[in-house]
Amino acid sequence: MADRFANRRRITSLDPERDHVEIMRISSGYEFPWDYVRALEFALFRTYCVPSISGLLARTGEFERRPQQRYDDTALLMAELIDHGYDSPRGREALRVVNRLHGRYDIANDDMRYVLSTFIFDPIEWITRYGWRPLTDHERLGAFHFYSAVGARMGIKAIPTTYESYLEFKREYEDRHFTYSDTNRAIGRHTLDLFCSWYPAPRAMTSRAVLAMLDDRMLTAFGFPAQPRWLVRAADASLRLRAHAVRLLPPRRTPRLTNDPKNRTYPGYPTGYRPSDLGAP
Repeated sequence: MADRFANRRRITSLDPERDHVEIMRISSGYEFPWDYVRALEFALFRTYCVPSISGLLARTGEFERRPQQRYDDTALLMAELIDHGYDSPRGREALRVVNRLHGRYDIANDDMRYVLSTFIFDPIEWITRYGWRPLTDHERLGAFHFYSAVGARMGIKAIPTTYESYLEFKREYEDRHFTYSDTNRAIGRHTLDLFCSWYPAPRAMTSRAVLAMLDDRMLTAFGFPAQPRWLVRAADASLRLRAHAVRLLPPRRTPRLTNDPKNRTYPGYPTGYRPSDLGAP
């Protein structure tokens, strides 16, 4: 069997501040591609627990009219930054699209800081629970430095300067802002419908499985019902079982980033596409 831990050794040989782009590319593209995608799906879901964020999305109507495209736009634009680097030609092009999309709306800086924080810490929390191996400190710090650099290029102000202070900001922000609103519920319902559309299982079954993955604060903020404890335990156990199985697999030879075949809006991406093609109405 090929060396399952060669990538981990490569990551720990790098500097998490100087080499954060390379660390992110290896960690999210080779080591934990499935986990990063799932974690970021739930991270975006988490941001809709904030009435100011869900209210803006409700006013734009984007999640009602084009939820799949908006999801694919976000996933592919972030993948472009990791795959090629935020200062590469494709990375700068992707950032221009991100800034153009956000520039249409009056978004509070704290809301932007919060959403950015979920891209750092929610995957870390997910992989800590369900990854096939523990994350290294280099990977945690690499994610912090990577997204801090992306946030600076998005014009987000006052990004906390240390991993610990940014995590504290995230926790305090959620304590202050997670509360029920009708727009939370509406955007949450559109997102839940989107998740259910991806799987062949009956919608009711998929919906309950997704809700079993949400914590109590999220369920309260959305006004969604808590699921039976047996289902919550079963969802958790299935993900832990998957981690044990993945640990036995050979290391991935090609990264899964912009070339994710499950993108549904832009078939074959990135072949035939530029980052500037993303985000169009």
